[in-house]
Amino acid sequence: MTTPWSRRGFLTVCSGSAVTLGLGTPVFAAPDEFATLRARWRTLILGEGFDPAAEPFTSRLADLGTTANRYRTTMAPAAGSLWPDLVYADPDPDTDQESYGYSGNMNTSYTRLSTMAQAYCQPGTGLSGDTDLRDAIVTGLDHLHDDVYHAGQVRYGNWYSWQIGAPQALLDACVLMYDALSAGQIANYLAAVDHFVPDSAVASYSGTSTGANRVDLCRVLALRGIAGAGAAKVALARDALSPVFPYVTSGDGLYADGSFIQHTTVPYTGSYGSVMLGGLGLLFALLAGSRWEVTDPGRQIVFDAVEHAWAPFLHNGLVMDCVAGRAISRGLAAADPERIQQDDHLRGHPVLASIVLLGQGASAAENARWRALVKGWVERDYYSPPLADPVLSLPHLARLQRVADDASVTPVPEPAGHRLFPSMARAVHRGPGWAAALSMADKRITYYETGNGENLRGWHTGAGMLYWWGDAFANGQYSDAFWPTVDPCRLPGTTVSRKVLADGAGGDWGAAKPDADWVGGATDGRRAAVGQHLKGLQSTLVAKKSWFFLDDTVVCLGAGITCGDGTAVETTVENRNLGPTGGAPFTVDGTVQPATYPWSATLAGARWAHIGGHGGYVFPGGATVRALRDARDGSWSTINKGGSTTVLNRTYLTLYVDHGTDPVNASYAYQLLPGATAARTRARAADPNWLTVPANTGSGQGVSVRSLGFTGVNFWSGGTVGTLTASDPCCVMISESEDGTAVIAVSDPMRMRTRLTLTWRRAVTAVTSAPATLASAATGSALRLDFGDLTGTAGATQRVTVRLG
Repeated sequence: MTTPWSRRGFLTVCSGSAVTLGLGTPVFAAPDEFATLRARWRTLILGEGFDPAAEPFTSRLADLGTTANRYRTTMAPAAGSLWPDLVYADPDPDTDQESYGYSGNMNTSYTRLSTMAQAYCQPGTGLSGDTDLRDAIVTGLDHLHDDVYHAGQVRYGNWYSWQIGAPQALLDACVLMYDALSAGQIANYLAAVDHFVPDSAVASYSGTSTGANRVDLCRVLALRGIAGAGAAKVALARDALSPVFPYVTSGDGLYADGSFIQHTTVPYTGSYGSVMLGGLGLLFALLAGSRWEVTDPGRQIVFDAVEHAWAPFLHNGLVMDCVAGRAISRGLAAADPERIQQDDHLRGHPVLASIVLLGQGASAAENARWRALVKGWVERDYYSPPLADPVLSLPHLARLQRVADDASVTPVPEPAGHRLFPSMARAVHRGPGWAAALSMADKRITYYETGNGENLRGWHTGAGMLYWWGDAFANGQYSDAFWPTVDPCRLPGTTVSRKVLADGAGGDWGAAKPDADWVGGATDGRRAAVGQHLKGLQSTLVAKKSWFFLDDTVVCLGAGITCGDGTAVETTVENRNLGPTGGAPFTVDGTVQPATYPWSATLAGARWAHIGGHGGYVFPGGATVRALRDARDGSWSTINKGGSTTVLNRTYLTLYVDHGTDPVNASYAYQLLPGATAARTRARAADPNWLTVPANTGSGQGVSVRSLGFTGVNFWSGGTVGTLTASDPCCVMISESEDGTAVIAVSDPMRMRTRLTLTWRRAVTAVTSAPATLASAATGSALRLDFGDLTGTAGATQRVTVRLG
């Protein structure tokens, strides 16, 4: 059963005939074309194909009606506000940081009116076609126009509120309430949009008009054209999308390796990237079949990016925090009922739904693959089921429900393997039953992003933070109040100076970047070697960090750890969020440790450790490790000025290596075994021959696992490590197969090598495939590979396949 309202009945309540408005000198089209597009936009933002009498839609529609009624009853038009709790009149517009809040309140005021308009048009809200609600919406639109958002008004605060947030909500309301508005009212509203979003806003692909922001601006222009019967505006919106499509090599946008950057230096696939994906899906669907259809062949890059750029960062319904920028700090808001807690799952669900929508304009084969991916993600998200998501929009909910109910779609599992994203210093690895992600920073990619008072203590998220999740466990590890309660100097995987940093240290919008070139790795698509030349934020700390991603483990090495801050330096092996109560058993070398809080111990000579329900840790040759069980208090307001002050408490089990104060050439080595049992962890620690570490120094770090045929080496300078010799800094990963072949994966993370010679002391009879960058090769009792200019490879892996002797 589908929505019982007929198309005619729906349009009777929520639309009327098109009007032609003399705003500027637009090129006009037949009114019915715009009426068709208005009707299509209503369908896109209200949803279709669902039964309002069936759950979860019945409850969602009832909640929408309750919310809209609350907005109606509390609305009190006054100078400087439409609602008493949303004052938008800025008493001091010269104070930009404070002005953000006032302009944001204007934005939120329009969002409330849009919500009321949705309740008016949707069935099952208890307010469908309600004349009092209609009049309240119109009153609110007129008040905001006359009082703040009109032609001639000088904007203040955040540009986003004036050019994207407010006009998007305003235009949605205009389309939904079209039949209730006079031609004069619509003309006034559109004149305001023209004032704040002129054609010049998309004249240059630069500044705030790139990537996701450009897509948002195009949405404003397209809806302004549709609401005002302006063909030229719609054409401009379509054409202004074209610069978004091509791959970029610097700045904002999609990269050939699957990276997505916004704000010039911030990996943002899971936040701004989500906005861009959703916006493109809406615009492609809106304009499909019209004379403004988006036909630029570059849009295929966006379709390719679904599996190349977005899917790698989606895991069982969540989108990984390592590509969410400052959005990780957006939890409970202090005084904004429109904002409830966000987390990696709630950010991930809209991406899933946007992929479904985008698939409607893709090829049949792409659409089928994407629906199978989405169904798998939906079914496996046990921690936060998407179909029960309290903040997912109703149209998105309907899209996911249709995929979940489609018996012809077979869900596909998470694929095993490795993906490197050198253009944004990120890596993602999947083993059987688990996934991991690594976030780093270099001279192109910021340590972290803060701005608008958000993410004030994300200082060390780019210092080699190693995230990991299980398929059937620990998917709420970073969702359950992790960011406001975790010690920001003990993020898992990081090496950090305990030097005190100010909130927002380094500057806003990703301004701070380390002067580090060697950050990246090499992969054969299944395993990988990755390294980071770490330089601390506002610190003298330097270190060489390496990760070797294998089938069931990540081998982690650190060397050359040196600092003169006068403070302790620590490498955090693990910091597991055990929730409000904790209680996971912790075992070290077979001895179960106390489960009391707080508890701490120095574990001298520890060979292995295990956290029940999570995984294991092996310390080759033994290590002195500190362990800590503690309950930590925090609030969202500590990391986000707009966050709730409510005190939260979570328990943590932390393992870390204390390198002491002002260490010189300190080091560490450990294995992470996600999901391993205590028995498997103990067995790995008891096998001294499984892992060989031929070097762990500031000039080279390497490991070898003979049973896997794996060798990985990060050459921080030219030299010899084990069976490999490199003429210059590089990353090398070798995978030998049982069929007598091997893949040698090589990269230039520094992007500086005009030549590189690699020698592998292993008998090789032939080179069977090689990239264009390989200038020459010599086989025999050893293999010599001479690479030419690698500076143009952007750190990408160069793979050479050989036949072994």
